[in-house]
Amino acid sequence: MWPFRRRAAGGIERLEIDPAQGDPEATRLIAAAKRGDWQAAAEFLRDVEHPDDRYFYCRTLGEHAGDGAWIDEWIDAETGRAKATALTVKGQYAIDWAWQARGNGMAKTVSEEAFKLFFRRLKIAEACLDDATELDADDPTPWAGLVTLGRARQLGLDETRRRFDEAVRRYPCHRDAHSHMLQQLCRKWSGSHELMHDFAESSAAGAPPGSPLGVLVADAHIEHWLDLPEGEDGEYMQSPEVGERLRLAADRSVRHNRYERRPGWVTGDNAFAMAFTLNGDRPAAAERFNVLGDRVTRWPWSYLATPDVAFTRARQKARG
Repeated sequence: MWPFRRRAAGGIERLEIDPAQGDPEATRLIAAAKRGDWQAAAEFLRDVEHPDDRYFYCRTLGEHAGDGAWIDEWIDAETGRAKATALTVKGQYAIDWAWQARGNGMAKTVSEEAFKLFFRRLKIAEACLDDATELDADDPTPWAGLVTLGRARQLGLDETRRRFDEAVRRYPCHRDAHSHMLQQLCRKWSGSHELMHDFAESSAAGAPPGSPLGVLVADAHIEHWLDLPEGEDGEYMQSPEVGERLRLAADRSVRHNRYERRPGWVTGDNAFAMAFTLNGDRPAAAERFNVLGDRVTRWPWSYLATPDVAFTRARQKARG
């Protein structure tokens, strides 16, 4: 439950990052995962129809599945669409398991053995998600996970885009499929700033008013900022053009009266809060912080410092 607070040396307010992102259903799912209660997970997911919600909950389960043995019991017990759901959770578990082996550092910091283990575990995820797509042809959830794998397995832009197209053919505004595709288009993942920004802007503009896809614009500017050398990064992010793009995107998404704060919504508002902070737009940043309360997420604040410390300092600055 929010908020989680503590005080560090020097009086800096510290916040705990809630893995459920303040969502009570996700909190209960994490508890079920930790005790290996696949029946509770299956019963809950059976009634979750919205594609963004299904992805959020499947990923949350996978990331807190412990050794994952209980998911295999779930897979063995199910058939049809229910089995596809269990396989999707196993796929998300294996993606997280793979990143645990690799770590989050730059590629040059990862050992050869860690890379081998990373790719072996990614292949497990691929097999699970492939099977899920065959068992439930209409669900975009496993396809969104396969977009992640296209990038992580270095299968190339064309293959990742094919997977993305499969996801959005089933649900055109899929929040996480778009987010994963944008990452593939980043320069650090063999894309370019131009490709990344074109994708973000066209996706946001093509979505209905109130869609969460406006956050792609903030994500793209943050990634561009991160890629620039010191000095150029601040100059870029504080430019009037970037500020205008951010405000237009926020107006069509998180600031629009049709915007729905569905499970996982806090990541988008954290991205806008950080982007507005870097842009120097204190009123816009303060507005996002007021909506968020203490709901800090690891990404994108980890690009600045310890996430909760970066969040707290930015919030203090925005509020003056």
